[in-house]
Amino acid sequence: MELEGLSYLLAIITDPRLVGLIFAGTFIGVIIGALPGLSSSMAIALLLPFSIYLNPIESIALMSALYCAGTFGGSITAILINAPGAPPAAATAFDGYPLAQKGESGKALGIAAIASSCGGIFSVFILLLFAPLLARVAYSFGPPEYFALGIFGLSMLATINSISPVKNIIGGMIGLLIATIGVDATTGIERFTFGNPELYDGIDFIPILIGLFAISELITQTLTLNQKRIIVALNVVKLPSIRELKSIKTTIFRSSIIGSLIGILPAEGGTMAAMIGYNEAKRWSKHPEEFGTGSIEGIAGPEAANNAATGGAMVPTLALGIPGSATAAIILGGLQVQGLRPGPFLFEQQPDLLYGIFCSMLIANILFLLIGFYGSRYLSRISLIPTNILWPIVLCLCIVGAYGLEQSIVDVWVMLIAGIIGYFLKNFGFSPAPIIMGLVLGGLIETSLAQSLILFEGRWLLFLTSPITVLFLSLSLIGIFSKPIAAWKKSNEKK
Repeated sequence: MELEGLSYLLAIITDPRLVGLIFAGTFIGVIIGALPGLSSSMAIALLLPFSIYLNPIESIALMSALYCAGTFGGSITAILINAPGAPPAAATAFDGYPLAQKGESGKALGIAAIASSCGGIFSVFILLLFAPLLARVAYSFGPPEYFALGIFGLSMLATINSISPVKNIIGGMIGLLIATIGVDATTGIERFTFGNPELYDGIDFIPILIGLFAISELITQTLTLNQKRIIVALNVVKLPSIRELKSIKTTIFRSSIIGSLIGILPAEGGTMAAMIGYNEAKRWSKHPEEFGTGSIEGIAGPEAANNAATGGAMVPTLALGIPGSATAAIILGGLQVQGLRPGPFLFEQQPDLLYGIFCSMLIANILFLLIGFYGSRYLSRISLIPTNILWPIVLCLCIVGAYGLEQSIVDVWVMLIAGIIGYFLKNFGFSPAPIIMGLVLGGLIETSLAQSLILFEGRWLLFLTSPITVLFLSLSLIGIFSKPIAAWKKSNEKK
């Protein structure tokens, strides 16, 4: 298998078209990530309709490279203008911007580039090691196990770092409701179609994604057209000193482990990994009082963690079909557009796909390290593009992306409606990630539940005869009720 894997890697490295796509995805990802308000999730959602013209390896390599680079790109504007280009970079701004205000933006960007690249490369090897192992375990999965796994994925919404976990669960339920639109494959009953033939097959994945991410953000940006931005003077990116690198090596390693583990958990993603990476860096630091004033550990911790989460998030996405983040959920949609079903059989039938993802993410992490050192000074200028020029261009891309897949004007209306709803939900504290989780997992849960009930002849108690099913259902209950029980115990202790 090692020789076979090596042959796949050599085939990818020596394919100029594929390497060119990886380079393009990396470069575009850094640019998109550096733009405040834009994210790799939105970029990949826009890319999906065009990815059908590529073969599966090229498509997934392009999206994987964009995913890695977009996560790093958000740190550029987080450091320079205190405006994170992507949510996972929010924690980077805590110390990155104060350090830039001291006239050391070069050092801050250099630390971010090194930590991001190290965390990303670490997670790529985690992906290569654990995805096939998890896939082998999944060979024993049947409809009951997949149903319990889907429920477990939804239960993770309750543990996401949020002001209100209840809102995350409600968002997941909204996604599940959207997933039920169309004709039920088991009974043939129409659901929420309102007599519209174009809704018989359900609502496409892509227009919802574009609406929730791009259109809702476009509406938000229209309210800040006249907002003034404070621009920090840019210095050339400098390689941190050997002494500084030694001081953060433990922080980078710790955060890489944290990010990879959190990325594997469904629905967690890079934002939570970055926050925990920052908190743990402060907890174990010898100088915690420096955090918030420009500590290089405060930059290295979240940057290593959020980029490590990219490889970790791809593990359950590929092995089980359960996305580890919102962006991984969109990549999962890209696999489905290519006619691929993630799971154990994917590794058996197309092992080159895993190596394609591994190689593209590895190359992307090396490339954005170089871009971070030599191009951040110029890439950060993109954030100066007036929003009244940028967002009309984005709107045109959104319309083309929604219409292009099925050439249906209904998809454009779905995108616009999803964007308006997403804007109001965001204003009320709802995140689009739980909605995407519900939408992605809805089909899996419904199909596996129907198949299980047919298999069990309607006897629900037979779900408890499978140890794997019982395990996932138990973990789901723990995930949902652990926080309320802990809060109840704490209130009783105070009384």
